[in-house]
Amino acid sequence: MNKKDTAKKTVKTSRVSQTRAKQEKPKVWTPPSSLDAPPAPDGYRHRWLRAESMGFDDTKNITGKIRSGWELVRADEYPDEDYPVVTDGKYAGVIGVGGLVLARITEELARSREEYFRQKTLDRNEALENDVLKEQHPSMPINQDRQTRVTFGGSNKS
Repeated sequence: MNKKDTAKKTVKTSRVSQTRAKQEKPKVWTPPSSLDAPPAPDGYRHRWLRAESMGFDDTKNITGKIRSGWELVRADEYPDEDYPVVTDGKYAGVIGVGGLVLARITEELARSREEYFRQKTLDRNEALENDVLKEQHPSMPINQDRQTRVTFGGSNKS
């Protein structure tokens, strides 16, 4: 081989090695959430409850929640995690931050609670409708037609 043969010889690479490098999306910084909470165990839901407001204990709120089935979540239940913990006072050892404490309730009780409030809302709406109908005058009946129509595209001129 002489110099001319070496210069003419080109090194071929496979097409796979010539593919473009994967374009990664730029990482966007977001501030950490101060309300990070551990995942609730199966069959439970977690929720933050107000334990303090403007420097004063909200005993009425917490005792009402505890009486209705909520239980406070202790940090020692999650030994491998690092969540904010209340260090002193009556909620010492409970996961909490800024006047809020973490609590859990069973799924069954939570669904029952949701159904109770859904029914209560329906009852109130029905009472309002009946109250309005009670005030109507025979010469000017109140029409409660609750049908809605959705149209797309502009006006329907005939």
